[in-house]
Amino acid sequence: MRVIAVFGPTGVGKTAVAIAVAEQLRQRGEDPVAVSADAMQVYAGLPILTGAADAHEQTQLEHRLLGFVPIDQTYSAGAFAHEAHATIDGLIATGRRPIVVGGTGLYLRAALADLDLRPPVDPAIREALAARDLAELHAELPPHLDIKPTDTHRILRAHELLAVGQEPPSGDQLWTEHTRHPTLLAALVMDREALYERINARVDAMVAAGAAEEVRRVQHTAGATARRAVGFDELLRGDVEAMKTNTRRYAKRQLTWLRKLPGAHLVDMTDRAPEDVAAELVAMI
Repeated sequence: MRVIAVFGPTGVGKTAVAIAVAEQLRQRGEDPVAVSADAMQVYAGLPILTGAADAHEQTQLEHRLLGFVPIDQTYSAGAFAHEAHATIDGLIATGRRPIVVGGTGLYLRAALADLDLRPPVDPAIREALAARDLAELHAELPPHLDIKPTDTHRILRAHELLAVGQEPPSGDQLWTEHTRHPTLLAALVMDREALYERINARVDAMVAAGAAEEVRRVQHTAGATARRAVGFDELLRGDVEAMKTNTRRYAKRQLTWLRKLPGAHLVDMTDRAPEDVAAELVAMI
């Protein structure tokens, strides 16, 4: 059975497309299930802020791997891979088609492929490295690792691994064409200005739905990982405009990455209904 994966930037309409795909699959006698691949939607307590499928959407399409991690816990892509593989394998074994829906590249890969994971290292090593000059750290890296001088996370992670005698992964390790199951990967894109307008409206809708109250309710229990959700700190400060700006910046990074996905079917969502896009995807399987 071919897995359908719907990836795209925040605000592009991934959930609506997944629901439309599911409806058309049901007309063919299938019983699909959505599997979330989002690093922030795994946490309980932040459904509005993270844009998780709401109660009505979940009546239209069953969703798995939403809100199952306590908000005070640290969670990793490796742990998510274990849960996602078990979920997807279990659905396929019972004849239910998984529709993987996500906006976090690493979690999408974790759900669909086998990650080349490296062990965690002593946090003190990261703390010491973070105090050093980034350009100096980058200059010290072996050239074959092919890490950009602006990629702070990968520079620090590479030095962490080298410090404990591990070889860091080289090149762009975020995606691989070798998925665990045959997969149709739909990369949703949209005209940049249209997407930004949708993001601004989406943030306003989140605030109206109680996102700020949600953040304040968990501010004293949320762990460091959950607090990285875009809008968490901004809403604590009451700065909705900063949340919009940072969400647009995040979406820009998502768009840049997904356009490089090998084997992805690029779908322009501009001025298209979810049902139209869904028909295109269903026809491909």
